[in-house]
Amino acid sequence: MNRQLTALFAALEAILVIAIGVAIPLVPLTLLWGIQYGLAIDWAVFWRVAVDTWLLGHGVDIAMTLDPVTAAQLGLPTAGAPFTLTIALLGFALLTVLLGVRAGRRVAETRFRILGELVSLTTFALVSFTVTFTAQHPDATPSLVQGTLLPTLVFAVGLAIGVRRTRNLQDNRGSSIRDWINDWPTTVRDVVMTALRGGAAAAATVFTLAAVLTAAAILMSYARIITLYESLHTEVLGGVTITLAQLALLPNLVIYTASWLVGPGFALGTGSTVSPLATQLGPVPAIPVLGALPPEALAFGFVGLLVPAVAGFLVGAILGPGARRKLEARELAFVAIGIGLVGGVILGLLAWASTGAAGPGRLQDVGPNPFAVGGWAALELGLAAMAGLFASLKRSSAKVDVLQG
Repeated sequence: MNRQLTALFAALEAILVIAIGVAIPLVPLTLLWGIQYGLAIDWAVFWRVAVDTWLLGHGVDIAMTLDPVTAAQLGLPTAGAPFTLTIALLGFALLTVLLGVRAGRRVAETRFRILGELVSLTTFALVSFTVTFTAQHPDATPSLVQGTLLPTLVFAVGLAIGVRRTRNLQDNRGSSIRDWINDWPTTVRDVVMTALRGGAAAAATVFTLAAVLTAAAILMSYARIITLYESLHTEVLGGVTITLAQLALLPNLVIYTASWLVGPGFALGTGSTVSPLATQLGPVPAIPVLGALPPEALAFGFVGLLVPAVAGFLVGAILGPGARRKLEARELAFVAIGIGLVGGVILGLLAWASTGAAGPGRLQDVGPNPFAVGGWAALELGLAAMAGLFASLKRSSAKVDVLQG
């Protein structure tokens, strides 16, 4: 493949990623326009809604002004007052990263990899600017700067991952970061690598259990969610559109559940709180999936606090046998601290990405406090990992004593 074909191929890959992301909300909205509204409304309205939804999924701020009818349908106060949406529907960001990984793997297979990367990123930024520009409207105005840069940054992350993984497989080598760490002193390297693996594993365990708990809560609240659907009085296409929007919000809900398990919980409006020890909800928007929220504090909600403790302990116990062959007992304490810090940073960053303003008034405060989540997660995972590491150390010493006896 020559330079011209590589550039064309990379540009088409970037355009395809944006087209898929925008098409997900645009297709059902277009069907709604044709079937339910009989083409009576300008199609540009639905185009702007689809683009705004895609941009919102990448963290782009959108200045909004709702008319009284729309505000009443959504259960939002203060119609006509301008406000800014800042909460990200992380499902779209996740999709862009995954499609970026796919594009990066394809670009890395060409002879002119760097050219392909530059063309792909430039094309993505230009198309992202174009679609953001077409969505400008007094009622909903996305930031042109953020609309150009933030989706491109998310795509760049996926592109870099795809290129790096493909190059590593082709060259049969490890990552450059790992090679750099391998040059460190042996003890420091072992502590850092063990802490990185353990912290990532602990955070992944908490997040996985949060996903399971979120699915269970939705299934157990099925009747309440259906009731909320019926109260919206949408037809089939309207229900499908709302469901797709909620799927884009699903990663946020899993992060909220993880924050609940860690302890600080999350807010659904100023003055509200949802945590294992206390639940205080004010008016909640008429979004069906929010029917899975507990209306009051759960009787045994405190049991959820055991999840990060168990995750940290298991990670420490699993890594302990390998770590003790390389490290002394006092160095295992630094490993435990590192596991807590890495896990806390990961969960704190996820909490930060899922937090923002979801509407006017009290809805300007939605999501978990990232500093509280990160801090408590670091403490819980670190202490539990230390217990797991030293428990495995004692168990190993006991086995040696038995064998020697």
